[in-house]
Amino acid sequence: MTAEIVSAYRRSSHSGQQGDCVEVAETADGGRAVRDSKDTTRRGFHCPAPVWGAFIGGLKGLPGA
Repeated sequence: MTAEIVSAYRRSSHSGQQGDCVEVAETADGGRAVRDSKDTTRRGFHCPAPVWGAFIGGLKGLPGA
């Protein structure tokens, strides 16, 4: 199942100049859609809200986060 995307895709301000990054958009169910910035014609991977929250929580626990 793919949730409706309700925001524009955006990428981190920390992304390199080569475009080697992912873009993230919010979805109607509170999750996120993630896609490759080098191939924006492909559909994003849907990440449900609980999974996205756990992912971000894990990142915040890393040194330097």
